[in-house]
Amino acid sequence: MIKKLGPGLLFAGAAIGVSHLVQSTKAGAEFGFGLIWALILSNIFKYPFFLYGPKYAAATGESLLDGYLKIGRPVLITYLVLSLVTMFTIQSAVTIVTAGLAIELFGFSSKIELWAILMIFVCMLILLIGKYKFLDKLIKFVIMLLAISTVLAVVFAANKSNNQISLQQVFPSTSLNIAFLVAFMGWMPAPLDISIWQSIWTLEKKKKIKRLQKQEIIFDFNIGYITTIFLGICFMSLGFFVMYGTDQTFSSNGGVFASQLISLYTHSISESVFIIIAIAAFTTMFSTTITCLDASPRAMKKTFELLDIKQLASYKLWIGILSFGTSFIFIFLMSEMGFLVKVATILSFATTPFYAIINHILIYSKHNPENNRPKRSIKILSILGIIFLTCFTVWYLTLII
Repeated sequence: MIKKLGPGLLFAGAAIGVSHLVQSTKAGAEFGFGLIWALILSNIFKYPFFLYGPKYAAATGESLLDGYLKIGRPVLITYLVLSLVTMFTIQSAVTIVTAGLAIELFGFSSKIELWAILMIFVCMLILLIGKYKFLDKLIKFVIMLLAISTVLAVVFAANKSNNQISLQQVFPSTSLNIAFLVAFMGWMPAPLDISIWQSIWTLEKKKKIKRLQKQEIIFDFNIGYITTIFLGICFMSLGFFVMYGTDQTFSSNGGVFASQLISLYTHSISESVFIIIAIAAFTTMFSTTITCLDASPRAMKKTFELLDIKQLASYKLWIGILSFGTSFIFIFLMSEMGFLVKVATILSFATTPFYAIINHILIYSKHNPENNRPKRSIKILSILGIIFLTCFTVWYLTLII
C-alpha cells in the first residue's frame, strides 16, 4: 500500500509550506485555538476542487490541462498567463524561507541569497537526475520526517507550556487582524492551481504502476489531504504553546518569523531540543520548494504541448528557466521581493474562483465519464465552495483596494 502512495503526499509536500509554518503558527501565536474554525472551514470548502484533479486523471488518463483545452482554448491560455506571472515569485518566496531555515539549521554563512540559490540548484539536480521516481520516494521520507518531528515538537511544547487551552472561537475585529484572517484562509491548505499539479503527478504515478486503481488514487489523495489538515492543527498548537501570550511582535516576513519560532521554542523549552523544531521547520519548507520546482515545469511542458508549441514543451527547459529566473530575482530583485510576493498573492487569491468554477464545470461535463462524476453531496459542497470562495475573494479585494 505504501508503494502506491505518492501524488497525495506530493500534494501535502506542496501545501504544507508557508500556509502551515508561518500562517498556522502565527494564528496560534496570536489567537490561540480561536481560529481553528477558519482552518477547518477553508479545508472543507476547497476539498472538492483539489479532489477533481486526481479523480479526473484516474478516469480519463488525462490531466486537468487536457480538460481545460476541451472546455476552450482561452481557458488554457488564461492558465498559462497566470502561471507565467506568478511561478517565479512563488518559487522565490518559498525558497527564501527554506534558505533562512537552512542557515538556522546548519549554522554557517548568513548570506541568505547564496543559500537560496544553493537550495534551488540542489533541488534541480535531484529532479533532473532522479526524476519523478526518485521524488516519489523522497517525498515519503520527507513527509514522514516532517510529521514525526512536528508531533514531537508539539508534545515537548505542550509539556512545558503553562498556557490554558481554550476552544472558544473568535472572529478578528481590527482591520489588521481581518487581513490576516483572509490571508490565513486564502493560503489554507494551498492555492487551487495545485489541483492541476496533482492531476499531472497522478498520471506520472500511473506510468510507474500500470494497475493503479481509481480507489487507490483517491485514497492516496485523501491521505495527503488529511495530513495537511492534521499538520495545520499541529503548527497552530506550536504557535499557541510557544508564542501565545509572550507579548512579542511577530514578523510578517516568513524567514524572520520561522527564526523567531525556533528561537522562542529553544528558549522556552530547552536548547537540547533545538534540532527537533529546526528539522520540522526545514523539512516543511524543503518539501514545498522541491515539489513546486517539479510541478511548475511539468505544467508548462504540458501546456505548450497542448497548444502545439513543441519547441517550448520541455520539462528540462522549464526547470532550467524557473531555476535561473528565481536565482535572478535573488541576485538582482531582492529589494523588490515584498512587492513581487504581494502581486503573486493578489493574483493567487483573485483567481481562486476561476479554478473552482473551471474544475467544477469540467468534472460534471461530457468530457468526464458519467460514472466518474462525484456524488450529490460532493456536488452540493462544490457549489457552496464556489459561492464561499467567490465571496471570500471579493472580500479580500475590498480590503486591499
